[in-house]
Amino acid sequence: MNPRREFFLLSNGASVPWADVPEWPAEAFVAATAAGLERGGRLCAWFGVPEKSGTRLVAVIAFDAENTLAVGRSAPVGKSYPSLTPRQPQAHLFEREVWEQHGLVPEGHPWLKPVRRQNGGQPAVGEFFRVEGGEIHEVAVGPVHAGIIEPGHFRFQCNGEEVLHLEIALGYQHRGIEEALAGGPQRATMSQMETVAGDTTIGHATAYATILESLAATEAPLSAQWLRSIALELERLANHAGDLGALANDVAFLPTSAACGKIRGDFLNLTALLCGNRFGRGLIRPGGCKQVLEAARAAQLAEKLRGALAEVNEAAEWLWESNSVRARFEFTGTVTASQAAEIGLVGVAARASGLVRDVRFDHPAGWHRFAPVPVAVWPGGDVFARARVRWLEIQRSAKFIEEQLAAPAEGEGFADPGPPAGDTLAVMLVEGWRGEICHVALTDRTGKFRRYKIVDASFHNWTGLELAMRGQAISDFPICNKSFNLSYCGFDL
Repeated sequence: MNPRREFFLLSNGASVPWADVPEWPAEAFVAATAAGLERGGRLCAWFGVPEKSGTRLVAVIAFDAENTLAVGRSAPVGKSYPSLTPRQPQAHLFEREVWEQHGLVPEGHPWLKPVRRQNGGQPAVGEFFRVEGGEIHEVAVGPVHAGIIEPGHFRFQCNGEEVLHLEIALGYQHRGIEEALAGGPQRATMSQMETVAGDTTIGHATAYATILESLAATEAPLSAQWLRSIALELERLANHAGDLGALANDVAFLPTSAACGKIRGDFLNLTALLCGNRFGRGLIRPGGCKQVLEAARAAQLAEKLRGALAEVNEAAEWLWESNSVRARFEFTGTVTASQAAEIGLVGVAARASGLVRDVRFDHPAGWHRFAPVPVAVWPGGDVFARARVRWLEIQRSAKFIEEQLAAPAEGEGFADPGPPAGDTLAVMLVEGWRGEICHVALTDRTGKFRRYKIVDASFHNWTGLELAMRGQAISDFPICNKSFNLSYCGFDL
């Protein structure tokens, strides 16, 4: 069986009638999905669609080398199905989530526990894996942390200072966004999308807007696609600059820490220059953008961008030239390329382990079809590599924006897409600043959302942080954690 032929193939941002999505009995569906992943595919989404006779499983697989997405579904499943995880570890959180949400038991799953909620809505702490031994001790951190970071629970199994195993429990930020999306689009839907992960407003808003445009068999005007791409790269610049500063702070290197804290604000102010909001809220809507960037503001943006870029490059050079920083960053929290591929890492974390994996290159949509951004890769897999990839992406995103501002797209920025088609599935991937964002919408016969699935990059990457801590001193946790800088609310939904 060739799964690329058995599954329905489509491009990023496209849609397909639900009746045309291939269907298998559950066991054959799992086998076909596993075969696709073994042939170089990557699991973007795996979720359930409830029906009267059971719950269907849906898989979205990315074949990056072919710029192709593949979708398939199972026949309705009653109580259980053969687990995909033993053959493909990247499925382990997806299957736990389906069990939590729909009660379907993946038979043979190695560690079946909730990922967000349990016991009447409590956070998903549950049972933790334990390492046995007379000198083993357990360290519990969180959910309440110092500062203003979001809540999450980290359970370490240690031998002295060495971490043998880390298990992360989330669910404290669960807001029920996916459940609230059923029956939409509604008046509140756009605001919900902009706050799936507040620091990734542009990424999630772009995914949602493109989904609705695809369901209406249209696309945003080119000038809107152009402006969305600029906003997306500005979002990347602000967060990467902030992360470099936060990493410097975690090793007490205050020059870069102080400088990048200010520079992050400068980049956020550039987004405010586009639309009046530092996080980009209100800019993107299905059908295009509600604002336009006239020549005077574009020139002002370009000038301020050059100044901020010069400052962040100087602050980064201080970081790279510091022997004390490199001693803390290098060979700390390493995730190998084989581990990254096995667990399905995406975004900065994947590229810092040497994987050439970037939606803007592998599955370009919108304006990135005409103006790709070079992929920034570093092979080390450690904290230094994750910091270095951020710095490379700062330079490449800034260059992309400068080039786009020099040759703006013309025309209207908004065109009403019309109503969504009924009984249709649409898929959209966006390379957010953390990594791949996946939105999947399934409509009912009236064009309302029957199911809306969101997979933030953090859903793929929390397991990477767990692996990065194996064999490390527990005192290395802050910089390992910050080098991934994953979203709690983007995971909890």
